[in-house]
Amino acid sequence: MADCDRMGRSTHSMDKSITLPPDEIFRNLENAKRFAIDIGGSLTKLAYYSTVQHKVAKVRSFDHSVKETENDPSMRSPSRRKSSPDHLVNTETKVIKATGGGAHKFKDLIEKKLKLKVDKEDEMSCLIKGCNFVLRNIPHEAFVYVKHADSEFRFQNTHPDIFPYLLVNIGSGVSIVKVESEDKFERIGGSSIGGGTFWGLGALLTKTKRFDELLQLASRGQHTSVDMLVKDIYGGSYGSLGLTGDLIASSFGKSATADKEFSKEDMAKSLLHMISNDIGQLACLYAKLHNLSRVYFGGFFIRGHPVTMHTITYSINFFTKGEVQALFLRHEGYLGAIGAFLKGAEEDNPNQYSWGENYAGSSGLMSVSPELNPMQRARSGTFDMLEMDRLERKLVNLPLLQDPSSYIPDTVDLTEDALAREYWLYCFEEALDGVVKRAVASQPDLPQAAERAEKFRQKYRHKLQTLRHQPFAYGSLTVRSLLDTREHCLNEFNFPDPYSKIKQKENDMALKYFQKVVKSLEKLSWEQRQFALIKGLLAGNVFDWGAKAVSDVLESDPEFGFEEAKRQLQERPWLVDCFDQWIERLKGPPHTCALFFVDNSGIDIILGVFPFVRELLCRGTEVVLASNSGPALNDVTNSELQILTERIAAMDTVIQTGIREDRLILVQSGSSSPCLDLSRLDKVLATVVRERHTDLVIIEGMGRAIHTNYYAMLSCESLKLAVIKNSWLAERLGGKIFSVVFKYEQPPKS
Repeated sequence: MADCDRMGRSTHSMDKSITLPPDEIFRNLENAKRFAIDIGGSLTKLAYYSTVQHKVAKVRSFDHSVKETENDPSMRSPSRRKSSPDHLVNTETKVIKATGGGAHKFKDLIEKKLKLKVDKEDEMSCLIKGCNFVLRNIPHEAFVYVKHADSEFRFQNTHPDIFPYLLVNIGSGVSIVKVESEDKFERIGGSSIGGGTFWGLGALLTKTKRFDELLQLASRGQHTSVDMLVKDIYGGSYGSLGLTGDLIASSFGKSATADKEFSKEDMAKSLLHMISNDIGQLACLYAKLHNLSRVYFGGFFIRGHPVTMHTITYSINFFTKGEVQALFLRHEGYLGAIGAFLKGAEEDNPNQYSWGENYAGSSGLMSVSPELNPMQRARSGTFDMLEMDRLERKLVNLPLLQDPSSYIPDTVDLTEDALAREYWLYCFEEALDGVVKRAVASQPDLPQAAERAEKFRQKYRHKLQTLRHQPFAYGSLTVRSLLDTREHCLNEFNFPDPYSKIKQKENDMALKYFQKVVKSLEKLSWEQRQFALIKGLLAGNVFDWGAKAVSDVLESDPEFGFEEAKRQLQERPWLVDCFDQWIERLKGPPHTCALFFVDNSGIDIILGVFPFVRELLCRGTEVVLASNSGPALNDVTNSELQILTERIAAMDTVIQTGIREDRLILVQSGSSSPCLDLSRLDKVLATVVRERHTDLVIIEGMGRAIHTNYYAMLSCESLKLAVIKNSWLAERLGGKIFSVVFKYEQPPKS
């Protein structure tokens, strides 16, 4: 079976018993090979590495036969046998990496009970290694918290250079670390007043022993009932010192003079303010002392709690006058466990791979305690989960991005656009029945397909419901993240390629018409041919099973074909129409090399893209066709494109010569998504782009050119083209369904 490497982390409070079956908590535990544990004073975090197995249909030919292979490293099996804690002992693992204070305190107990050797790792180096890892590998890991804004969570793009920064880790106590490089860091300060202080004092004040309950109390409290404010002393603000009347002058100051009982909620809120303000001021002083503008707050004390984040943010802004930003981490509680895990995996050189968050397995960021929104933890009880997939190939920036540090893949942030968010969540929920039907139809001979498809439906619907309440759970909510979450959920239940049979059928059909299309193009004048080629590209792009308006037509009218699609297209002038500028450019010298990010199988790639590629080759332009590494919807994958290209080359000398002379090459993009992130592309593709002196980038399709990259700025010429196959989106852009976007851009002249 194929191996797919997974890293999972879970964290839970040591003061609770586990009530769920372990297989509901520790996913794929039966295949785990390596463990690491971070035992803090309050919470325990576990990281483990699991290899999962599955079968996937690989298309080897287009004669309506398909072979079952076991050779795809990108998906996992839904089959999980019941696990028990004994799995920690029954694996091949003989050593467990451990960090945190408990690694010393409980070393003998763990070795005795689990019959494992505990290999202790330095807590601070694990912390830094884990922080560097999440900042490099998880897009939208860091965010700024802005209370009362339309979008309270403002996620930061993954910056190519993450150093230097200040890490304020708030566990039981506080450690403040200056990080200058991957291996160079220094603990420059700290405090004994941290998360343990909040928990301990909170328990004494409120008789509440559970951490989550304390946070819940604080969220309902009014600190002004307990704290003495500036206006309580001066009757208003203290203008000459720049102190507003609402500023806290003395935490718990009123409790010494007021002759009344204070509520648990108010005391918890005051305590949270006191500790958060203290930590914020301390962090601010160290940041200014060391001239650092990026300050990350980690540790499980924060827990995405709005009051904590707001207070720390307010404190940092107040004391630095906005010069330093308080940044929080989605996976703040996992840093030590991740670092310990990575230290145990150093012989595998984890930095040679890229990693991606698996939305199906991760519980996501929560802004409140689970009691306030129990839906968030319905699957994993009291556990938070982070699951990541190890990608076999290193992902890097497209070298042609004008400014990688400011590149944002997604066109619309749904966390900031409530109307668009509600529409797209509704849209994906409405499409769910069709996806389930397609998944079952793709595996008619495999057992329990209908049962697995129903589990997929429940899982994805639950994710959509969670995102309706917590749109920030996985970073910025976008159409891309909704599509990717669906793909991850399909993979979890062993539907890695639900459109495989449709792709096969449509490829077979389109291949029969290829030569006819080429001959009809050759009869046209040069200018007529250029327009016909673009119209062919656009007509081919109509055949997108991811668009409900199209899939409904294709299912109800099997005869709907290439010519019918051309007739559906908007007449010129198009919604975005740069065709005249494109024609003028073609009258000039040929491009050196064109990089083409392709979209759908069938008519799109065969009758739309290949005739266009053929024309570029005839002009003297080299062509690089970049296709998905893994399946998504009916998009063509690299392995499928290899076969298609061979078939087309057998009937067309231009394509055949291009391959033979190495002027037409196929590369995988590194993506398994219907959208495109130009900051996470296969390293081989980036190398080819550089070596071939690529000076034209073509991005095709709604997912790659509209939902993502519409505003992407490149350092070379670019074509972004798509047919809008969604009525709501078309109207929002000022058009109608089947409106055309043909965007030709040249880089600004230096």
